[in-house]
Amino acid sequence: MYIGNQPYQSAFLTDLFSGNGGTTFTMSVAPANTASVLVAVSGVLQSPDTYSVVGTTLTFTQAPPTGTGNISARYLGIPASGVTTTAYRTVTTFTATASQTTFTPPSYTVGFINVYRNGVLLTPTSDYTASNGTTVVLASGAASGDTVIVESFLVSSVLNAIPNTAGSISSNNIPSGITLNSPVIIGSVPQFTAYTGGSGTYTVPTNARYLYIKMVGGGGGGAGGGTSPGNGGNGGTTTFGSSLLTCTGGTGGVPGNNLNTASGGTATINSPATGLAISGAQGGNFVGGNYALGGAGGSSPFGGAGALSQGGQNGFAAASNSGSGGSGGSYYTTGTNQAGTGGGSGGYIEAYITSSLASTYSYAVGSGGAYGTSGSGGAVGGSGGSGVIIVAAFF
Repeated sequence: MYIGNQPYQSAFLTDLFSGNGGTTFTMSVAPANTASVLVAVSGVLQSPDTYSVVGTTLTFTQAPPTGTGNISARYLGIPASGVTTTAYRTVTTFTATASQTTFTPPSYTVGFINVYRNGVLLTPTSDYTASNGTTVVLASGAASGDTVIVESFLVSSVLNAIPNTAGSISSNNIPSGITLNSPVIIGSVPQFTAYTGGSGTYTVPTNARYLYIKMVGGGGGGAGGGTSPGNGGNGGTTTFGSSLLTCTGGTGGVPGNNLNTASGGTATINSPATGLAISGAQGGNFVGGNYALGGAGGSSPFGGAGALSQGGQNGFAAASNSGSGGSGGSYYTTGTNQAGTGGGSGGYIEAYITSSLASTYSYAVGSGGAYGTSGSGGAVGGSGGSGVIIVAAFF
């Protein structure tokens, strides 16, 4: 540990003077004594008995030769600045009067005092009493003219010094009005949290500096195929921080001619979050003709969309927690039957929260849209993929 300022290194301070026929020069600082400075004239080191130093005045016994910058004074050490000198030993001398027993030195610490009478060290208790920190009382009165010397010592302690160890400084050591920011934990790995359904509250880990969030809304379900099939259900909305980050779900697929499509969900980022917001992809159209194929679901950045369903097949469900759409159901008879289009994928977000970080954030994960029911001569659609939220906390 250090008491006072931490030591540091620097170059030796050097003054340069120009010989002018005089013997006296003014130095920039006052060295401790003559031996604390090396003096050279025209590059020749001078003996200390050829010059003297008093305060900041350098005086030569003989005038150096004239020249420009031909005299150098290099300081081997300079007095410390900004340091308060403390006396650790105090000596007080008294000349006693006849029969005097009580003497009053400066305040002292009991047990850290010596008393002399005419140069002889006295024994505590038997020769004198010093128990109150302010007076010294001799056991027998002094003769007139006796010299009584009281020597006291300052008791110094490092009990309140701050150790040079991690965690030794607390808020109690800091002046009021100063706020400590959370420390950066060097080498810490991000803390990941994934939500695959439902709703709740995310608690920001202690000392987290920022959050990185990836999320997607629920995918729409694929429509059914056949005569009078059902529409696919819409995907649910995924949110983080209420309206801070919002990914709506993709719409469900619809049966009908091959111009019908299901739209993807939207994505919205509000301050203080920043990042990338991508709308979801549309669901695919069906391929017309007898035994028509159901359209594929819209795919999200998490992938997993429902594939084309062939004639006679049910639509394929999208992968869970992908936010992709399910594919439409096919039909397998001739006539006026219809195949279903695939569901749209949910909106997608990648965002950072680097400022005004809250302690908690509410969240909700959108569900996948239900599949459309089959009509006569057709197959059911595929279910949409549910949404997901992935939060990475960085320290």
